[in-house]
Amino acid sequence: MKTLEDLFEHQLKDLYSAETQLIAALPKMVKSATDPKLKKAFEGHLEETKNHKKRLEDVFKELDVDPKGETCKAMQGLIKEAESFISEKKDDDVNNAGLIAEAQRVEHYEISGYGTAVRYAKELGHKKIASILKETLDEEYGADKKLNDMAEQRLNKKAIEK
Repeated sequence: MKTLEDLFEHQLKDLYSAETQLIAALPKMVKSATDPKLKKAFEGHLEETKNHKKRLEDVFKELDVDPKGETCKAMQGLIKEAESFISEKKDDDVNNAGLIAEAQRVEHYEISGYGTAVRYAKELGHKKIASILKETLDEEYGADKKLNDMAEQRLNKKAIEK
């Protein structure tokens, strides 16, 4: 990598890998969740994640860059950690609270990645691409807020009662 453009493309490929991995992992979180609203939130985020991947494909087309070639090791680690949590025996309410924690780790990673990509796109003069990436960033913030609200308003309290 010699330029900010090179770094930007690298970051986008990393995000593409992360979204691809997440699409494969989210159904496991849906299956593990026992709270109907949490299940629905994970299902909704799966659909959003598919849209995030599609947006990235549009960005790559705009840049005339192949999206493949990177493996997001951070997302691999986050998913491995979540799968390890899912495999443990625990109370349903504790499980739901823990699933939110695992999902928020993923959201925070994505917020960081998309925030950086938006900044690079703006600095490189890619206004349209910055706007596309900002839309995804806003959805990642929204998913994190939804999870946080569910944890604070209900699910953590249920887990405390155990």
